Amino acid sequence: MWSGLVEIRTQDLLRVRECQSNGQQKEIDLEEYLNTIELSGITNDHKKEVRRYLSRFLDYVGTPIDKTKSLAYFKQLKDNYSIATYKKEMYQILKYLTYLGIDWAKNIQLPSDPFYTPKRFTNDIIRQTLSYFDGNPYFKQTQALVLLGISSGMRAEEMYQLNLDDIDLDNRVVHINHNPSKGQTTKTQRSRVSFFDIEAQGALSEYLAYFNNGGKLDRLFSQTHMTRLFKKAPIKTKELRKFFSQDWDRRGGPTSIKKILMGHSLKGDVDLQHYNFQSEADLKQIYDKVMNGK
Repeated sequence: MWSGLVEIRTQDLLRVRECQSNGQQKEIDLEEYLNTIELSGITNDHKKEVRRYLSRFLDYVGTPIDKTKSLAYFKQLKDNYSIATYKKEMYQILKYLTYLGIDWAKNIQLPSDPFYTPKRFTNDIIRQTLSYFDGNPYFKQTQALVLLGISSGMRAEEMYQLNLDDIDLDNRVVHINHNPSKGQTTKTQRSRVSFFDIEAQGALSEYLAYFNNGGKLDRLFSQTHMTRLFKKAPIKTKELRKFFSQDWDRRGGPTSIKKILMGHSLKGDVDLQHYNFQSEADLKQIYDKVMNGK
């Protein structure tokens, strides 16, 4: 009898140790993967996001990774999230499974993007947004962000990462740097310049005077701070870039220059990759003709 109990307790102990060992290995594999993708130049925020996706997945399926449980988890994601969110999270999970050498992950196909009709942005929504912030203690900051966004075509994340020395106020030039060691990244992993118009220059001048003289802000446009301020605004910070794109076209600006200013990927564009080179001075001249000439 006692020998049987000892054998059962020994088996239980071995199972516990196996679970602990699997759990430790899971953490080691995850950390190694995150450290590997960090070398590609991703930001800390992106790394945290990937960690969150993978940790949720691993907590559900356990270790070793079980195919049946994985498929059940993927179905839950698909049933409970939009296609865009589902694809975003699945992309990171499948990358990790491929990294681990799990062959069955290669057979999983993600759905096509749904048909999307862009929202039209006009001057009216910009006026409404500025009116929304009128009287707000941070009006100078929000006004500067709005006018910079709609006249430069920058991504919201790129504006959040701006430092003082990235803005050449006199020449209306903004330097959009890819420098992960300083917390600055771009989607194409390349630095570029863009410009802002005279109206944005005036708003930035007022805001920078406040920022440099006793303002209680640590960063020009902190992401957490700006996200909170724009939560119920008529236009979101990520949509300012969309306004710029539409406004540029309405003004008759060349699409090729817009792609360069907005930092679009030029892969597949033979003209921009191999033929059409424009210096910063060339870009500025074209920009001013389009944005400040009308």
